Amino acid sequence: MGIEKKKKVAKLESQYVMQQERNQEALNRRKKGLMRRLTIFAVLIVSSSIFILSTLFSQSGAIEEKAKEQEVLADQLKKLKKEEKILNEEIVKLNDDEYIAKIARRDYFLSNENEIIFNIPDEN
Repeated sequence: MGIEKKKKVAKLESQYVMQQERNQEALNRRKKGLMRRLTIFAVLIVSSSIFILSTLFSQSGAIEEKAKEQEVLADQLKKLKKEEKILNEEIVKLNDDEYIAKIARRDYFLSNENEIIFNIPDEN
């Protein structure tokens, strides 16, 4: 039993056997073609999926960045609106002569007649 002998089987050369071999070869060719088509189709699906996913991730990153930028700009807008309100109030006050006189006395040490200005330093 150490050496197994290969049995030689005689091959029949009949019409039926040749037809079955041709059918088997045609079936093998169809299977090969099918496998090639499926492989190409799978490669196309995978590559398009990768492209779509990368596009989605990059767009989601851009959207997040724009949302953060929008928040920052909204905060800036609030600050600027407050500043605009303050400046509009200042404009209204600057049209008042008494307010202008008060500022001139405070900042430029101007005085009315018979008025003495004392400059007191801050306690800091």
